[in-house]
Amino acid sequence: MVSKTIGWEFESLRPCMNNMSKLKIFILNLIQEVRYKITWPAYHKLQSSSLLVLVASFMFALLIGLIDWSFKKVFVWFYGAF
Repeated sequence: MVSKTIGWEFESLRPCMNNMSKLKIFILNLIQEVRYKITWPAYHKLQSSSLLVLVASFMFALLIGLIDWSFKKVFVWFYGAF
C-alpha cells in the first residue's frame, strides 16, 4: 500500500487545540450570546407566566389525585365483591 501524502510535508488546515482551549472558546461564545443575542422577557410578563404555570400544575395535580382516588374506590369495591 502506498501513501499519497508521503513527502508532501502536509500541514493540517486546522491547528490542534487542546480540550481546555476549546472549552474556553465555548464559554466565551456562550457568554457573548447570552448577553447580546437573547431577548429576555419583561419582569411583569415573567411573573404572569410563572403564575399561569403554578395554577395549571395545581389543577393537573388535583385532576390526577381525583382520578387516583376514583380508581382506588372502584378497585376496593370490585375486589371486595369477590
